[in-house]
Amino acid sequence: MRRILPAMIGGLFLVACGGQDAPPPDDAAPPADVAPAPAPAATATAMVANAEGTSLGTLTLTETADGIHVTGTLEGLPAGDHGFHIHTTGQCAPPDFQSAGGHWNPTGKEHGSENPNGPHFGDMTNITVADDGTVSIDLTTPGGTLTGDSALLDSDGAAVMVHATADDYRTDPAGDAGARIACGVILAS
Repeated sequence: MRRILPAMIGGLFLVACGGQDAPPPDDAAPPADVAPAPAPAATATAMVANAEGTSLGTLTLTETADGIHVTGTLEGLPAGDHGFHIHTTGQCAPPDFQSAGGHWNPTGKEHGSENPNGPHFGDMTNITVADDGTVSIDLTTPGGTLTGDSALLDSDGAAVMVHATADDYRTDPAGDAGARIACGVILAS
């Protein structure tokens, strides 16, 4: 009886499964007409603060085919138009944030989208802060990557910067955008 019982259970299993083939292993190649899944996009974040150290919000940076897409919401800023850039060093020492260096510019261009010799990869359009101090950011750099050759996330990092006044899109090296009023170190996600 001990030998018959396992044989009966095995037979019942085959009957219940209908003799179907086993599913392919997980490492089986997909059919030729199915494209492989794209690699996940490189992402980073920047927690932005003012000179007093007050948190203003967090921005997300995502590598795209056209540049680096920056999204998020900031609050607690002065109303009006402000220059918004990516700077070359990942340091935000208050009160003036000069530790962040100049604009991210791996191609050696001049500042501004209206400058015939520009723009820097760190140049973006102005942001407009509402009367309640909030701004929703949805911008893309004119080029560059988070990782790889001439990447933003190099050995000394990078930072996002909000300036006191609007960028004129042409004056080298910083668009005459005034003082640096908010900064966030960019960190890989």
